[in-house]
Amino acid sequence: MRYRARVEYDGTDFAGFQAQRPGVRTVQGALEAALAHLSGGERQPVDGAGRTDAGVHATGQVIAFSYAGRLQAAELTEALNGLLPPDVAVRDVRRAARGFHPRYAARYREYRYTVWNGPRSPLRERTALRVRNRLDVDAMARAAAAFEGRHDFSAFGGSDPQPVRNVHHVRVRRDGSLVTIDVRADAFLRGMVRRIVAALLAVGAGKMNETAVAAALADRRPAFDGAAAPAKGLCLRRVAMGRRQWSNGEDEER
Repeated sequence: MRYRARVEYDGTDFAGFQAQRPGVRTVQGALEAALAHLSGGERQPVDGAGRTDAGVHATGQVIAFSYAGRLQAAELTEALNGLLPPDVAVRDVRRAARGFHPRYAARYREYRYTVWNGPRSPLRERTALRVRNRLDVDAMARAAAAFEGRHDFSAFGGSDPQPVRNVHHVRVRRDGSLVTIDVRADAFLRGMVRRIVAALLAVGAGKMNETAVAAALADRRPAFDGAAAPAKGLCLRRVAMGRRQWSNGEDEER
């Protein structure tokens, strides 16, 4: 049977989502180890909608996996959570169409970068970047408009043969000392959100103006020496699945 689920994790102590060489702790590795325990030791691959980097968190990662055991979806949820480490949890486990892969079924992904623009706060700073000097959020919001729409994001992402991405919106908001930057797009280049955030933080700190951001995007060379915001402030909040007709005739809302 094919299943899908949503996953939440604190990425602080992980080397990213995707499984790597033996001995490297990853979210995918933890999920596959728990699933193998429920499958008689047989390891089943876990497919994710996004390959988050080391230190990046998630509240809305979507995964898919195959499972041949007797447990129903609700029981499977409880069993997996009982085996997973404290910094990973699954929810909303349910049947999926045969061949379902969240990476290819996703309509868009949304990341949030969190900035703590206030006094020292050890708890907040685990999943947020602290910036001491007050940020000009209005200037950041104006600069963010340059990223919206369909652009070649070579200047703000890792090397990719297809660097064009469609960004739905970039929203910068303040709630007291908390500043959030939400970026929604069809897909992202590696490191793209953190590099966008680094540029917006520079604008908010008065180190550059809004036109410099638009000019850097158009230039296509690595922007601002490849500056990227630290991973700890980034979280994959949501992966929205579309509606697609599968080859076996099943039509599933994902």
